[in-house]
Amino acid sequence: MREVDYNLIVDTVAKLCVDANYFLGDDVVNAFKKGLEQEESETGKNIFNQLLKNADIARTEKVPICQDTGFAVIFLDMGEDAHVKGNIIKAINDGVRKGYTEGYLRKSIVADPVRGKNTGDNTPAIVHTTIVSGDKIKITIAPKGGGSENMSEVKMMKPADGIEGVKDFVLDRVVRSSSNPCPPNVIGVGIGGTFEYVAFLAKKALLRDIGQRHPDPFYADVERELLERINKLGIGPMGLGGRITALDVFIEVHPRHIASFPVAVNTNCHAARHKTAII
Repeated sequence: MREVDYNLIVDTVAKLCVDANYFLGDDVVNAFKKGLEQEESETGKNIFNQLLKNADIARTEKVPICQDTGFAVIFLDMGEDAHVKGNIIKAINDGVRKGYTEGYLRKSIVADPVRGKNTGDNTPAIVHTTIVSGDKIKITIAPKGGGSENMSEVKMMKPADGIEGVKDFVLDRVVRSSSNPCPPNVIGVGIGGTFEYVAFLAKKALLRDIGQRHPDPFYADVERELLERINKLGIGPMGLGGRITALDVFIEVHPRHIASFPVAVNTNCHAARHKTAII
């Protein structure tokens, strides 16, 4: 059994919080550059130039990419042969508290969903834990802003709806979202599992790098088709018209009950933020 120091978890999570909000991934920046080349609208081109400039300012001046620094969503792959000296969930929340405070990141979490009152430190985090083999601990943070999260949806479809029904639902969700999630977006799609698990799948899908296709050729083809069809909708950058409405579409799937066909769409804004560390 490998012992892992509590404060190592705290410091690692704190750094991930800051890095995810300051430093947009190279895959996303390169997608902006590709979008600038492909966009036909002059307004859209101008927006892509602004997105590139914004990402550069955030990186060089070490300030948040967006004022909405998100809900701290943590994906934790816990090695079965690793043991943290203390409660790892508490350590993660201590790390979020430290990162959001020392990194001057906006605190957006209210303690009670109905009665409000800001927690003041962006805790608690949402932690999705998976037990894996080995003695390593993999921590991924994906700060999730409210504007794009609000354009997400779960639908309990009929098994007979099939993949064409999934495509129609995804396209309809993008059309109804319009400019609200600050396009060009990254679209995560979950298929299968249960009501609650399919939403997790859709969010997990957003952790992929732009351009990374599903390992199953069938779903890879669906991702490509959806991306092409979304980019023919004409919504465009920031919803002001144009060719590029989405940077990518990712699908994650899971076995389902014979009577159920859960499908979820989790929309991400153009600032597709996520950072990973392995301890």
